[in-house]
Amino acid sequence: MSLLDIPEVFIGSTDDGHTFVILNRPIRDADRLLTDAGFLPREHHGRRLHLLPPGIAQDVHERAGVAMYGLLAHTHDLVDLSWTTRWSPDQPAGGPDLHFQVRDGTVAVTASTTAARLLLEQHGFVPTADGASYRTRDGLDERQLLSAVTAAEAHAYTHGLSARVHLGIPTPADIPASTRRRSAPATGPRTTPSAPRRTR
Repeated sequence: MSLLDIPEVFIGSTDDGHTFVILNRPIRDADRLLTDAGFLPREHHGRRLHLLPPGIAQDVHERAGVAMYGLLAHTHDLVDLSWTTRWSPDQPAGGPDLHFQVRDGTVAVTASTTAARLLLEQHGFVPTADGASYRTRDGLDERQLLSAVTAAEAHAYTHGLSARVHLGIPTPADIPASTRRRSAPATGPRTTPSAPRRTR
């Protein structure tokens, strides 16, 4: 299973700056919400995918925010790891405090400050042998990897640290095929949504 298959809604970014939303189950009004926000729908390798082309950071941030708040009315099982939607008027110049690199079932993280390194250690990330980066503990499955990244990223933002997650997807054409089975169309919000993951 890919990290992209775990939540009902996954928001991410390709390396070339596209923002994508993957719907792992049909959600009422999702197509309208996303197209109204400027996302382009497509079927891609068994996935229902919505793409927002690269654009001005503030505009992408606002469009994705509108879509996400609309989707949250239907599900709380939503993960947002997109770097293209991270914009703030007081965002400092320079690189992020934390840089996550997801590839082939592994997560590597570089931290540019002492505070960022301490935060990673709080979340169970361990330094590599050369001390240049951190990685997740051995033996984690994809769900646990996703949980580790979302928890550390959300914690970073609460402490004013910036984070960037690269999913190892160069372009939209490289988004992997779905491994989830498509379920019956949803008729409305679930009565017992799972705990919300990283949201704005």
